[in-house]
Parts: sequence; structure tokens; C-alpha cells
Amino acid sequence: MKGLILSGGTGSRLYPLTYSNAKQLIPLANKPILFRVIEAIRDAGITDIGIVIGNTGQKIREAVGDGSRWGVDITYIPQDQPLGLAHAVKVSADFLADDRFVMFLGDNVIEGGISPLIAQFARSDWNSQIVLTRIEHPEQYGVAELGEDGRIIRLIEKPKHPPSDLALVGIYMFDNHIMQAVEEISPSWRGELEITDAIQWLVDNGYGVHPYVHEGWWIDTGAPGDLLEANDLVLEEITYRIEGYIDRDSTVGRRVTVQRGAEIINSVVRGPSIIGENARIVNSYIGPFTSINNDVTIENSEIEHSVVLENSEIRDIGTRIQDSLIGRHVVIARSPIKPKALKLTVADHSRVGIL
Repeated sequence: MKGLILSGGTGSRLYPLTYSNAKQLIPLANKPILFRVIEAIRDAGITDIGIVIGNTGQKIREAVGDGSRWGVDITYIPQDQPLGLAHAVKVSADFLADDRFVMFLGDNVIEGGISPLIAQFARSDWNSQIVLTRIEHPEQYGVAELGEDGRIIRLIEKPKHPPSDLALVGIYMFDNHIMQAVEEISPSWRGELEITDAIQWLVDNGYGVHPYVHEGWWIDTGAPGDLLEANDLVLEEITYRIEGYIDRDSTVGRRVTVQRGAEIINSVVRGPSIIGENARIVNSYIGPFTSINNDVTIENSEIEHSVVLENSEIRDIGTRIQDSLIGRHVVIARSPIKPKALKLTVADHSRVGIL
């Protein structure tokens, strides 16, 4: 089997974090989401992986390289315009050839990986296997309606009135019949070739499509709240280890990772949390469910349930920061200039909460 990761798209719901970087490269517990997807596919025994890229393709190429660090071979597949998931399959035809493959959205995170699913599909004679999960707002996703026998009746993309709460989670397995399906369907009202329409074509034409209902957690990290929730879940799963320096005046909980070169000075760090390489935490409090990325400095401040990306600084903030996403090379500091005032340089689509 081969792997196909979709890493196009603009990530507009995560602006301004994604103005200068791909949304798939935003880290959870200090590891980019895309890296977690690559590892999940590799752990399922697949080493030939194609990555569909769009406008942020150069960022993806620079971060991932040839895949050798994971023991896989990476092929990059340009998609000039975001014309739908089925279109991404269509432009990947040369890479996929006649092989079976798993398609994984590059900004999705799923509990437990996909090894059991790949093994199940490999042993079967199914033409496709789709992963479903029950969610509160299925109208935002592709939705499946199943019959009493558990078979698929129909699939609908973002329906106004969903026939069920079973959403497609962005993990699909196909054989080569999907290529005929994507050629047969027409663009939807959104102007895109929908993967739901292609799968429906398989169902309508008598091909075997097996629905698998995932019972664990799954997160689509396309929005800020979802990203924080995914970070929470991943932080609870990682292996905690202390590789950096902690001075005798600091208190660090047992569910805390302190990565190589990091320093904790006269501070309290409670887990689950992670402190990145070469970060400095001085006279500060880091609360639960917080990811501090590499080369971040936090001094005389408090922060919890937040993600801080690399090379940022937080200094002398008297109010605790929480429920926040803080990008790269950001400086948050109390100004000594009088008269006292708020002085802000804020990017487009930013959100600032002030007490």
C-alpha cells in the first residue's frame, strides 16, 4: 500500500498563525501535526508516501525533506488549486498507479493511530474503507447514513440537515477503482470534486465500501479551539522525560517534559505540559495543558492551557495568560514607558482579550 497525505489549503480559520506557515506544520506538544500523520502511516507499515501540496508547498518541502528521518520515501504532488479532495486523488494518479492506498488529511489527529485499520483493509477484499465518528455538528463535514445492516446508504457533503451524526474523519482507504469514480463525478455546488461523491459512486456501482466507526477521540485542527483541544489530548499521551535543567528552587510536576537545552529557573511547571528545546522559564508559572516551543523565553509571567510557538518572548505580564495561541517570534511584554497605555502591533484577523 501507499500513503497519500493532503497538505494543501490556506488554513484561513487559523489566521494569523497560518499567514506565514502551513497549517499542517503547527505543532501539537511541540511536534508538527503533519509529522504525526507521517509517523502514523509509517507505523502502519507504509513507507511510500505522497504529499499533495498547494500554496504552502515550499514550507512543507523544507520541513519534511525526503522523509529519510522517518525511514520513508516522500513524493511531492502539486495541486495548483484547492478543487476538492477527489481532485487531490485525481492529480495523484501517476504516484498511486494501481496500488491500494490510505488517504489522510494532514491536519487531522486521531487516537490510537491507523495500524489496525490498515491491517483490516489489507486482509479484506473491500474496494474502500472509510472512517466515521459521531460528532455534535456533523453539518460541517461529510456525513454518512447507514442502514440497519450497517451498510452505507448515502454520503452527503456538509448537509444543512444531516441524516445522522456520523462524520467522515479524513481517513480513507481505496483500491484503484477510486480513479474511475473521480473521473465520473462532477464538481459540487462549491465548485469542488467531493470525495463523498466519489465514494457514493463506488456504492452506487456495487463496489464494496466498508464503514468503520471510530470510538476514540478525533480532532480536525482547522480552528483555534480545536487546536487547543487537540494539544490537550496529545499532551496526555506523550512520554514525559526531563532532558533539560531544573534548578533547586523550581517545582516541576511528574507529567512534564523538559526538552534538551531548556532551563527552568525559580518557576513552577504543572503538567501535562512540555517545555521545548533551549526554552527559558524564569520566575514564572506554566500551568497544565501548555506547550512551550523551542527557543521561547518566559520571565515573570504566568500562562496555562496555551500553545506558544518558537522564538517568542513573554516578559513581566502581571495577568495570567490562558486559552491562547501565540505565534512565532512574538514579543509580549510590559512597557516601562509612561504614561501607562496599551501599545499593540496586531496582525490581521488577530484576537486580543484585555482585562
